[in-house]
Amino acid sequence: MADNTYNGYCVKCKEKRDFQGTVEVSKTGMNMAKGKCPVCGTTVNRILGKAKA
Repeated sequence: MADNTYNGYCVKCKEKRDFQGTVEVSKTGMNMAKGKCPVCGTTVNRILGKAKA
């Protein structure tokens, strides 16, 4: 899947950041954007909603 820009909360910086990420399906069946914080490099996740079956 292509990289897109998402907005998520970085728990290390304690701020919302825009990050480049890809959409993945979690173990619970939710779509989530996953990428790296551009400032500190920590993994940032953003839950997008229920995955279509």
